[in-house]
Amino acid sequence: STGKYNFVTFLPLFLFEQFRKIFNIFFLIICILQQIPGISPTGKYTTIVPLAFILTVAAIKETVEDYKRHKADGAVNNRKVEIFRDGRFVELAWTEVVVGDIVKVVSGKFFPADLVLLSSSEPQAMCYIETANLDGETNLKIRQGLPATSKIQSTEDMLQVRGMIECETPNRNLYSFTGSIKLHDDRLLPLGPDQILLRGAMLRNTKWIYGVVVYTGHESKLMKNANRAPLKMSNVDRTTNMQIWFLMAILLVISLASAIGSEVWKKETTKRWYLNDTGTGAKGFFMELLTFIILYNNLVPISLLVTLEVVKFIQAIFINSDLDMYHEETDTPAMARTSNLNEELGQVKYIFSDKTGTLTENIMEFKKCSIGGVKYGVESTTDESALFRYILLVYLVVCQVRDFLTMMSVCHTVVPERASKYQSSSPDENAIVRAARNLGFVFCVRTPTHVVVRANGKEDSYEVLNVLEFNSTRKRMSVIVRAPDGRILLMCKGADNVIYERLSDKSQFLFETENHLRDYAQDGLRTLCFAQAVLDEADYKVWNDTVYYEASTAVIDRDIKLAHAYEAIEKNLFLLGASAIEDKLQQGVPETIATLAKADIKIWVLTGDKQETAINIAYSTHLINNEMALVLLNDSTAEKTKQTMEEAITEIGQEFLRQENEVALVVTGATLQHALHTDLESTFLDLALSCKAVVCCRVSPMQKAMIVELVKKNCQAITLAIGDGANDVSMIQAAHVGVGISGQEGLQAANSSDYSIAQFCYLQKLLLVHGAWNYNRLTKCILFSFYKNICLYLIELWFAFYNGFSGQILFDRWTISFYNVFFTALPPFTLGLFERTCSSKVMLKYPQLYSISQSASKYNAKVFWAMFLNATIHSLMLFYMPAFSLYNEIAFSNGQVGGYLFLGNFVYTFTVFTVCLKAGLESSTWTILTHIAVWGSFAIWLIFFGVYSHVFSILPLGAEMLGQADIVMSSPVFWLGMLLVPPSVLFRDLLWKVFRRRFRKSVVEEVQEMEMENIDPQKTILAAARQSLSEKAHLLKNMFGMGKSGSLRSLQDTNHGYAFSQEEGGVVSQSDLIRQYNTAAQESS
Repeated sequence: STGKYNFVTFLPLFLFEQFRKIFNIFFLIICILQQIPGISPTGKYTTIVPLAFILTVAAIKETVEDYKRHKADGAVNNRKVEIFRDGRFVELAWTEVVVGDIVKVVSGKFFPADLVLLSSSEPQAMCYIETANLDGETNLKIRQGLPATSKIQSTEDMLQVRGMIECETPNRNLYSFTGSIKLHDDRLLPLGPDQILLRGAMLRNTKWIYGVVVYTGHESKLMKNANRAPLKMSNVDRTTNMQIWFLMAILLVISLASAIGSEVWKKETTKRWYLNDTGTGAKGFFMELLTFIILYNNLVPISLLVTLEVVKFIQAIFINSDLDMYHEETDTPAMARTSNLNEELGQVKYIFSDKTGTLTENIMEFKKCSIGGVKYGVESTTDESALFRYILLVYLVVCQVRDFLTMMSVCHTVVPERASKYQSSSPDENAIVRAARNLGFVFCVRTPTHVVVRANGKEDSYEVLNVLEFNSTRKRMSVIVRAPDGRILLMCKGADNVIYERLSDKSQFLFETENHLRDYAQDGLRTLCFAQAVLDEADYKVWNDTVYYEASTAVIDRDIKLAHAYEAIEKNLFLLGASAIEDKLQQGVPETIATLAKADIKIWVLTGDKQETAINIAYSTHLINNEMALVLLNDSTAEKTKQTMEEAITEIGQEFLRQENEVALVVTGATLQHALHTDLESTFLDLALSCKAVVCCRVSPMQKAMIVELVKKNCQAITLAIGDGANDVSMIQAAHVGVGISGQEGLQAANSSDYSIAQFCYLQKLLLVHGAWNYNRLTKCILFSFYKNICLYLIELWFAFYNGFSGQILFDRWTISFYNVFFTALPPFTLGLFERTCSSKVMLKYPQLYSISQSASKYNAKVFWAMFLNATIHSLMLFYMPAFSLYNEIAFSNGQVGGYLFLGNFVYTFTVFTVCLKAGLESSTWTILTHIAVWGSFAIWLIFFGVYSHVFSILPLGAEMLGQADIVMSSPVFWLGMLLVPPSVLFRDLLWKVFRRRFRKSVVEEVQEMEMENIDPQKTILAAARQSLSEKAHLLKNMFGMGKSGSLRSLQDTNHGYAFSQEEGGVVSQSDLIRQYNTAAQESS
């Protein structure tokens, strides 16, 4: 479960979260104080009722949001799997899987629990699994059951099985497993990581497997690595909390001053028989202090809480309902799984992104190739078939093309299946073999000793003599085959640098191919060089019978000796060409990254995949380019890591530290262990923040979270993490905002996130439009809520100077309570829901506008206290202007005078009208709803005032207000005040707005005006962007264009796009794997 609550924990956790907010603690104290007899001037229930209402609304919102989380969890937990029960397999939900069950999982399905592999449809109980959801690696892994269980192939076999499994206690280590199995009465057999199938992994290229459940639910290794959903608080909420503390301090100060004023007035005034005496001395002073705290408590707006809850909830609905973020193919809308962080989306500075499944679709496509120094492929299209048609026109007459295509279909470890499908642990090899098939060289049969290729209407059989396996150190793989004509061929494919080192002096097309490789790399394509050599029969026999045999049978250092043996034969090669494979990106990824970069958002890629793959993806997404210098951190010790980082910082220059330079940083997971150590983390952060692009590869889920925490802790910036796999959950939960990619089969990340989207490209609208809008809306809503309360409730302080600091209120107690609930409730909602800076189209077209919300310039301590000062001046004017108009106590031509409520209703009406007009002045988007909020709110007060003034004749309520509406509205002074007071109060605000719009116009205001006049604001925005670039920034842009010596290298010189994914050190070697298959029988059938 990824939910925050359950039935038992809801109440304590909900109350804990709510009373983390200083708002609620303060008003709870006020509620308690109001119950003390004789000290509350506003009654017993004027605070407790609104507080209960607020907590109820918050509880409903939290319940709805958590219900959605549990519902999403239910969709995962109720997936179906075949379980062996009562002698047969029945389809049941994952929730019904228990330890000891035997389950059958078919290809393309996730494992429902941690399983011990018994048998499979493949030879020797082997199976292929995809672990991208766990570790981010794109290549498939091989797992193999024990020989003792591999013969379990049917229900009948299952009925004969009796045994017991013992294993270690549940733990979070994904890469280790220790256990044993005892079948019947035989001896114990060891179980290890090669037999374990983890929940979160998916079965691939294998029809079915049988497995025994050993860990389920929260005891599975995947769930052991997951944490409970954290309780996050937005930066705006933290800022608001801080201002509340200061506001409470002011409340205490004015309450203390009023209590002192009361004591002074008592001493100077002896005839006060009409007042309730609270006593003298410390007790009397303390009771007076409590009275004033209650009187002024509404300076802290209790209505703000419920307003924010409702506004955020509806903002979340807007996100969920946005059709631009709806993915039709998978029927997946965007989902705000929490609404507490809506405004945080508008302040993001750093994005930490996974690669596999987030930026890419994990689909490899053969796009281009270079053969014999000639480029093949259509530059203007991504259609594979165009490339195939082009090559088919020439391959019959060019021997290099024929040799290249032959090698594509022979030099690999792929196994053919029915219907021209292939299975392989390497997605690159799969793409190459499929491309060869489409070009007429069909790899159709693999036996333990041969491969058969069908081309030109005939079948050629190649005898596989040796497989020289791939690993990340060798960066190549080779096969030695006997061709149909009897020649022994060594076919080798791998990285350009290792292939070029082994080429014969007579090899051709080196320069042309290298240029093509560089072009492919710049396009972000994964490249491999193809070369071959004809081996002399006698030389091969000597090598095979002595060098290779001795190495392959060595007991000590076998891997090292095999590498030397491979080295001895892989030489004097002739270059055939190079392939270019696309690791297919999700739609719109490069454009999205470019757009976010223009919004001054830094993007770091954190992936569990290999270094070469990560760099290629960074190229194809345009995160890095050849103009950048490269810092490569792949050192094995802390000393070397420190030295490399310090050298890079020295070359960048201390004056440019923590500023964006044209440098790309690539870090491996092994080096990160040292770089994230306490002694080096500051140096690492200095270096990383000085780079324009950061790519971390081979990182564990915990390291992803540590990187996010490092930036979060040391940079005053909002972080966002986005991923799609279970290995991304830790960083999603660690970041200020976590976004999960949904719509894929693995929903662990989406279920643990704050927001989920179906495609990475939707992130730009989520941030640049919804995020910026929500920040602007919420800050205006908060500031206005504070403003309107200060305007009204500070008037009680000014009135205290005229009532002897007795605690007498100027307004009726229920009009005080209804001020926020009815009369001024609508304007904050319209500001919080419908206010916008610019249209979504303009926000997306000009991402530079995002910097306004990103910089938090609209809501900080300076803005808050400027608003407080302005509201204080307004409250003074709203009290003293009506008070002076009634100074001689004559309000009517017949000499009739009014009491304190007469003045109070004057002031109250003027305040409501002024506050509503102020909302209109603050709004930059006038809609029909804005008009209803401004004019409708004032109308509601006038209607209520008229009705409430006559209620006492029917109900025992509002006795003091009886007839007040008739008296007030019959006074010419009132109507004159209506015309003069609100405009006078707001005159300075209006004048400042006109002055600013005329002489100190901001970029946003210019864009707004151009948008109204249908003028393209591009020139204005670009001019502002250019102005913001200092001379130093221009220097930085050009400083590293050609690369440097030492730690900084030129990407243009080092990167030729090499990348290749294949399992290394698996349970079954690639050489042994291919010799397990004989597909000749299925081909003939």
